[in-house]
Amino acid sequence: MTFSPNFLWGVSTSAHQVEGNNPNSQWSEWEAAGRIKSGERCGLACDWWRNAERDFDLACSLGLNALRLSVEWSRLEPREGHWDTHAVARYRAMLAGLRQRGIRPFVSLHHFSHPLWFEQQGGFLGRRAEEAFDQFTRRVVAELGDLCRDWVTFNEPNVYAALGYVLGEFPPGGKGELVRAIRVLSGMGRAHARAYSSIHQLQASAQVGWAHNYVVFQPATASGKLDRLAASLAAELFNNSFLRVIEEGRMAFPLSLANGDLAQARGTCDFVGLNVYSRFHVAFDTSYASQLFGRAFVPSEAPQGDRGAENPYGEAYPPALRCAAQRAARLNKPMYILENGVPDAADKIRPWLIVHAVKELHDLIREGYDIRGYFHWTLTDNFEWSEGWRLKFGLYALDPATQDRRPRSSADLYKTIVQANGLNRDLLRRYGTLPLPNGG
Repeated sequence: MTFSPNFLWGVSTSAHQVEGNNPNSQWSEWEAAGRIKSGERCGLACDWWRNAERDFDLACSLGLNALRLSVEWSRLEPREGHWDTHAVARYRAMLAGLRQRGIRPFVSLHHFSHPLWFEQQGGFLGRRAEEAFDQFTRRVVAELGDLCRDWVTFNEPNVYAALGYVLGEFPPGGKGELVRAIRVLSGMGRAHARAYSSIHQLQASAQVGWAHNYVVFQPATASGKLDRLAASLAAELFNNSFLRVIEEGRMAFPLSLANGDLAQARGTCDFVGLNVYSRFHVAFDTSYASQLFGRAFVPSEAPQGDRGAENPYGEAYPPALRCAAQRAARLNKPMYILENGVPDAADKIRPWLIVHAVKELHDLIREGYDIRGYFHWTLTDNFEWSEGWRLKFGLYALDPATQDRRPRSSADLYKTIVQANGLNRDLLRRYGTLPLPNGG
């Protein structure tokens, strides 16, 4: 199963999770308030601000030709209107370091974190949100555009809205605020559209998209009408809402009653980034009114990685890549899988997941889907937002206290796939069967 010579093999990261020691973002304040479930703090994270090049060397040793990272708005503009030239220089060094190693950078402009001053203005509900994000975007492209042409405006607007305004796990910690979540998605849609236009004004060769989290919502009982309804409502709100913003310049009724004018967002992408991890089973439950009466769960027998502090992370489900690609293909744009992985400290099912994900992508490409790259989440274990250090997604295990890195077996597997630019029968035979839960 060989891929095109131009296919991109990469890993994805985000600034807050890997850089460390940044007190200027709303996430730093969230951590200081004790809102991380594990009680931990990001601290040095993966020490990228001082030595990202150590991990660039690891990426290079795997044979990767692409890496997605984000620039931290709160480092670049820690106070409104104040631009930190030292931070600019550091990001320039990072991007230059990637290019020197033959690794193509994809740069995300917003990956869940932003300056405290922006949060205090209401974040993406604020009156000046669109203008502030556009000014930030223009400055980043002006400063870094000679080193990057692939831009991701937002990482997972649907996750940002859901966890920040419905589930209360991200700042600002709203719970059950569906209308505000829709308004946040709308604000991000308008900010995306304006940033898309600005980037193209400044850089003719730019490729601009966003990273969309796609989850498969499976009705708990196939014959249960209420379960099917709950699953379809979850899919519409979570999977389809922002896709519709870009595809149609609107959300579906009745979400459209709260979204304002989104016509300018229609068609504003050169590629669709897909972040695909999980399947959840959904049962109709009247006690979950704030989640449209859908109780999402993972059956105990379903393959899954390590649990979060309070809930399962989700069923590890490689066919979700097909579901996501089929939906995104309606935009008629190239696609990149910008995140895919599983929290798995013992590396029990990650090899199985990688092999089946790559096989799924090869099948999709053979069927005509325009998928141009696969970025694994992630290179080394990092600080996993509200879960702290609990969830281990890395191809390399990281000890945050010593900053030691140790390759898991999946790192060697991914290296074999990347260097062969595909799968062979031996890998399918060795990793094609899901390991038994007891390790047998």
